[in-house]
Amino acid sequence: MSYYSGFVLAVPVDKRDEYADHATRAWPAFKRHGALRLVECWGEDVPHGKRTDFYRATEATGDEVPVLSWIEWPDRATADAAWAAMMTEDHPDMADMPFDGARMFWGGFAPIVDLR
Repeated sequence: MSYYSGFVLAVPVDKRDEYADHATRAWPAFKRHGALRLVECWGEDVPHGKRTDFYRATEATGDEVPVLSWIEWPDRATADAAWAAMMTEDHPDMADMPFDGARMFWGGFAPIVDLR
């Protein structure tokens, strides 16, 4: 069953294209390690909540937009092996991140409902 690595981060508005280029450059490494799909979603209709929201979770500033990303893997074993391998490799194409990685959060997710 598919497995997903999910990410939420804040990207400066003026670095949208740079961020998209960064993700595009990163894709070959993920694909080489078995990823099936990479999706990057720019926040367009992201409301500010009363208790919590994407802005608070990422400590986004007024000139940043929340981004929701995910990578689809064929299964968790592939994802775990990929992340372990990628942590030992040099990735110069991913070195200059156009966002503050310290405010990004992520996790691995197993689907419980998948309707198409």
